[in-house]
Amino acid sequence: MSRVLDVLDMNAWFGSHHAVKGVSIDVLANEVTALIGPSGCGKSTFIRCLNRLHEEVPGASARGKVLLAGKDIYATGVDPV
Repeated sequence: MSRVLDVLDMNAWFGSHHAVKGVSIDVLANEVTALIGPSGCGKSTFIRCLNRLHEEVPGASARGKVLLAGKDIYATGVDPV
């Protein structure tokens, strides 16, 4: 199966609060993938990093690499829209 999404060492902050710490995951084509965890553990923030909404929050930042079909969605010149 081919990978459609590769996340490498994703980290996210709200100001100085480190909300997502070093998450890496490969998502395969035609497979079901679930994120589970307790309230407040960073699941929604992680998803917001994948769809680039996290960077729209004032004071928020993200670092890591997200490859969608092999293309880095955070690369210079990539329009988040």
